[in-house]
Amino acid sequence: MFSTTVVVNNKTGLHARPASQLMELCQKFESDLCILYSGTEVNPKSIIDILSAGIKQGTAIQLTAEGPDEQAAVAEIAAFIESLIE
Repeated sequence: MFSTTVVVNNKTGLHARPASQLMELCQKFESDLCILYSGTEVNPKSIIDILSAGIKQGTAIQLTAEGPDEQAAVAEIAAFIESLIE
């Protein structure tokens, strides 16, 4: 298992467009992925899970991955979330 903590800097958080982009990015990885937010496990391969979480700007989230491409998955997802600007 591999994990890291990332702060969501996008002023609108993970709303519709970024959530959709995040889901598409996550679906390309074989590893099991999870976002831990406020004690809740969020499946980033599910648009419904991401939107339902209501992740806002300034929130620290933990990304975890377990599987054959776990390090690459966490690195790419973290970079994507950190680079979100709207």
